Order: sequence, then C-alpha cells, then structure tokens
Amino acid sequence: MGSRAIHPDMQAILDASARTTEQLGPRAADDVAAARRWWTAYTQALSRPHPEDMHVYDRIVPTDDGDVPVRVYRPGGATGRLPGLLYLHGGGFMLGDLDSSDSNAWGFAQEVGAVVVSVDYRLTPEHPYPAAFNDCYATLVWVAKNADELALDAERIAVVGDSAGGNLGAALCLAARDRSGPAIAAQALIYMSAGTDQTSASYSEHADGPGLTTASTFKYRDLYLPGARDTRDHYARPIVAESHAGLPPAWVHSAEIDPIRDDGRAYAAKIALSGGNVTYREARGMIHGFLRARFSGPAAQAEFDAICGFLRRELLE
Repeated sequence: MGSRAIHPDMQAILDASARTTEQLGPRAADDVAAARRWWTAYTQALSRPHPEDMHVYDRIVPTDDGDVPVRVYRPGGATGRLPGLLYLHGGGFMLGDLDSSDSNAWGFAQEVGAVVVSVDYRLTPEHPYPAAFNDCYATLVWVAKNADELALDAERIAVVGDSAGGNLGAALCLAARDRSGPAIAAQALIYMSAGTDQTSASYSEHADGPGLTTASTFKYRDLYLPGARDTRDHYARPIVAESHAGLPPAWVHSAEIDPIRDDGRAYAAKIALSGGNVTYREARGMIHGFLRARFSGPAAQAEFDAICGFLRRELLE
C-alpha cells in the first residue's frame, strides 16, 4: 500500500469491516453466499434510515429479459416534476441490492432534490455480462417512458453509479449515445471500475486495500466477463470505446487510496481528450467506499456534497 496516511474519516468504514469480520469471519474468497452475508452485515452497519417524510416505495420494471426490482425515492414535500437520477449500486457486480446502498440512494434524492430510481440489477456469478448492463439500460428506457408516473422530467435524467455501478453508468451513457436512446443530462461516476487492463500504478500501490484489494478486482472482473477479460465490447469495458465524444457532462470521482483509483483518472482523461465536459476529483487520503462514511465524518460528507452540487448544477440550473 502507498505511504499516504488514511484520512481519519475512513475509520468508520474500517471499524465496520473489522466488526463484520469478527462476527462472520473474513469475507469469503470463493463462497458467494458467505460473501453476500458479509456484505449485507457490513453495509447495514454503515446505513442510516431515510428521512421520515421521504416517499419511498419498491416496484417492478418489466423488461424483455425479465422483471427488474427498483426502489423509488421522492423527497418529502416536493411538488411538480423533479429531475430524475438512475442510481446503480456497487459491489463488484457480485454483491449488493436495494438495501446495501439505500443510504446513498436516499441521500442523492434528498440533497439533489430529485426522484431517484435505484436498480437491483442481476449479479454474477449467476448472471455474467451483459445481464447487469441489460437490466440497467432497460430500466433507463423505462424511467424515460414512464416519467409521468414517476413525476419526473424526462429531459433531466442523470445517471449515478459507484464502483461497479460506475462502470454500468458509463456504459449506459455510451449506449444511449450509440443507440439514440434516452437523453442523459449528466453522469456521476464514483470510484468507478472502467474496464482497464488493471496494470496501472494504483493496482500495485494499493494492492492490499484497505476497502478493496487488487485480488478482489481480478475476481470480480473474471466473474463479470468469464473467458472474455480482453473483450473490446465497450459496454462491458467503457474505457475501450473508440470515442468518448458526445457524452453527457461527467463527474468522475476517485478515492486516492484505492487500487482502482487510476481507472477514474484514465476515464476522465478519455472524455477530456475527446473534447467532452468532465470534472475529475480525487478524495485525498480516502479509500474505496468513502461515501459510506459521510454520516460520521465531515470530510467524507464534503465529498458527497461535491457530487450533489455537480448534479444540482446540471439538473436544476
């Protein structure tokens, strides 16, 4: 791991991980069910309930590949059509559900003043690529078509994803551009996996985490793209797209002490070199998953606020 000190606000994440490991044992390397139990306990330890006046409900989105569960969040007291956010959770494509990142989803709804639709996409190893991508793209199309039901403005829909969700968010923006799909007003990609060849400096500097390890990134990649890690399909690996022009304004936000830090740097550079509108921010001294520390650390809260500020500027001004 690199020599830079870990920011004190990350202690909440480190403590939650340690407590979960004490209760359940180390996160399993090959036992998917055990890994998911660990992830559920860990994320619940850092979760907070949504505001009491927020309107939150679950529903099913019908798609050609099957039903996709989603959770919809609308800020309390909001009237009229609001901007929309499609939220895509992290978890290495193998972990996570509507509960694991609930606090992120409702936080974006509250702080941006938007209707958030959180997607419970299919996971690996049961469902490798393109299952998760197809679920997310179909949900994006559904949100745009059902803007009236959701009381949101179909011309003001942004995509927000963290970690694996950042990969999916980038892929959706590429697909919407390529397919003349729903208009996406902005994209926020947080400690994203971009589909690089995973040989950049951060993969060696921070191979042992904390928060995420390089070995885990290899495992998640191989489960998502079994036998196809070098695919040139840019919906699987957004970094390999022939062009990153014509994409919505982007906010790319990495953690400094993170093996996949350089994925964010590289993806932001691709957009910039294509003439796109992109802001890159790096959370100094912070680790993968820093959004989960916002309730206990003012600096982590400031990182969250910066993302929300970008989304408000793009969606409300």
